[in-house]
Amino acid sequence: MAPNRCELKLPGLLISFSDSAFSAVTHRHFQDTGIWRDAPVYKGATKFPPLEDAKNILITGGAGFIACWLVRHLTLTYPEYNIISYDKLDYCASLNNTRCLSSAPNFTFVHGDITSPEEVQNAFRKYDIDTVFHFAAQSHVDLSFGNSYEFTSTNVYGTHVLLECAKNHGSLKRFIHISTDEVYGEVDEDGEDLIEQSILAPTNPYAASKAAAEMLVHSYYKSFKLPVIIVRSNNVYGPHQFPEKVIPKFSCLLHRGEKLLLHGDGKHTRRYLFAGDAADAFDTILHKGLIGQIYNVGSTDEISNLELCALLLKQFGHDPAVDFDSFVQHTIDRPFNDRRYAVDATKLKGLGWVQKTTFAEGLKTTVDWYRKFGGEWWGNIDLVLVPFPVVKDSEVVDAGNSGSKSS
Repeated sequence: MAPNRCELKLPGLLISFSDSAFSAVTHRHFQDTGIWRDAPVYKGATKFPPLEDAKNILITGGAGFIACWLVRHLTLTYPEYNIISYDKLDYCASLNNTRCLSSAPNFTFVHGDITSPEEVQNAFRKYDIDTVFHFAAQSHVDLSFGNSYEFTSTNVYGTHVLLECAKNHGSLKRFIHISTDEVYGEVDEDGEDLIEQSILAPTNPYAASKAAAEMLVHSYYKSFKLPVIIVRSNNVYGPHQFPEKVIPKFSCLLHRGEKLLLHGDGKHTRRYLFAGDAADAFDTILHKGLIGQIYNVGSTDEISNLELCALLLKQFGHDPAVDFDSFVQHTIDRPFNDRRYAVDATKLKGLGWVQKTTFAEGLKTTVDWYRKFGGEWWGNIDLVLVPFPVVKDSEVVDAGNSGSKSS
């Protein structure tokens, strides 16, 4: 039997939650400081003719970083669609990410856990879901080395629950599963960009859990004809990203005048895509993507961690040639740290998607946002900014180490 559900009206938000789920959520998640009222409302730029067979869109992880960009974009761009943001409010989520939608008649936030079949099934039935964007995941690679069970539970079992509920619901038109470029594993410095048919070779527990989830998604497509699409994206950055990831973390540290700590030699590279361009990619796939296909979402902006530190120092008025060693220190690397990832987004570009935001433009927008809002958006982030933060029971609970701060 599905748990009892009720609605709670808070300033700036209407929340639907189960009795059991609400009891597990800390007051911090529901406390409204009003900071969101002063923040710009960011979304993507694309707009397509509305789909005739899409009406009620469930977005898991909707209070998290990447998903909240799509939640805002679809809610504000397509009044024809009802957007249901489904999130358990983990340590890295914030209702502030979507409070700006409180007056939108086509937006609902549902507090629930994707690992609870009863709660997921109830959401499918109550809102008559026809489309799913599955973002909800444990995604911080560092944590996966010490807490891999949680990654398997959320990323693999949680995906399985969603797939089974979608199958049982019986009227789903699209199940769009958001994966990562890390499922491909490390790419040599002179290696070619990987296409969607490339072999999956994940090298860390996070990436392995995402690859396993993909296998389940594909199996439901083959076995039960569930209408799935898989999306593999490279690193996304921008406002609203929890400051455990390198760009927001380093921005918050530099804003405080504190030092940065790099894993290893700092020569690892990543490709970065601004969140607005990512929202456009997901919107494009929703409206033009083909069932049963896989799409890479790839940027051309490949930056080493050393280069990133220098660019951030410039954003805060420092001269990297003079100040680099004063602000940047090195620490031990991860147990395994892929040197680079590289995916080919030609297939997605064939649908009309274009990367619009340069890294210079996106970085400035991002740094400006964290200067103004990063210190308050999630409450106290002191424990997040330490070298090796510890998460327990959906909260950052322990500084882990003293001394310099890190990514």
